[in-house]
Amino acid sequence: MAHDTIIVTGGSTGIGAAICAHLIEQGLNVVNLSRRPLALGSHQLVNVELDLSDRAAVQEAASEVSQNHTITGLVHNAGLIRPDLLESVSLSDFDYLSEVHIAAAITLAQAVLPGMKARQFGRIVLITSRAALGLETRTSYSATKSGMMGMARTWALELGPHGITVNTVAPGPIQDTEMFEAVVPPDSEKLATLAAGIPVQRLGRSQDVAHAVGFLADEASGFITGQTLMVCGGASLGSLSL
Repeated sequence: MAHDTIIVTGGSTGIGAAICAHLIEQGLNVVNLSRRPLALGSHQLVNVELDLSDRAAVQEAASEVSQNHTITGLVHNAGLIRPDLLESVSLSDFDYLSEVHIAAAITLAQAVLPGMKARQFGRIVLITSRAALGLETRTSYSATKSGMMGMARTWALELGPHGITVNTVAPGPIQDTEMFEAVVPPDSEKLATLAAGIPVQRLGRSQDVAHAVGFLADEASGFITGQTLMVCGGASLGSLSL
């Protein structure tokens, strides 16, 4: 699969950058669709600067990339939170998150499907979140992230006969990301408290998520589809002290 190419959205920092680096280490070419380029210095990387909330721009970029590259995989990682308590939720924020998390995924998948179906092979991985199970101030975020899970299960049913698998990866608290640091600064005392509340007793790292994505994107993972892999250190499990 050395000449195959995987599209990664939001690959310039954090989890996205780790995913790009991991896939390149696996011998794949990567097209990073992001607001900012990823400075990796690899001939296997192509950066395409793109605002994923701009539907027309996403359609144009998706068409161009699918025509110029042999796309065998799609990792939709780009995302943002826009937190608010229910009383203050803005429907414009909900629309924005829906555009980035849901609509962009649909547009990109539609662009790469003809080639995947022709080759009878494809790997689609959507990055959701443990917060899809519920988290305070995450009305718009959890709604769209859980929507990605349902969408992936639907796609898995439709695309399985064509050799295309569709799965989601749901990260828990991943410490080395801009999104996490915006909520909990690196020098915060909350870090130790958060880690203590996770069964594996540590916060996640971007590489943890990249490893899971690489596993699901691998050619050998063809019997896994429609699943959500929680990369959360057990944070998605209920705990009860007796």
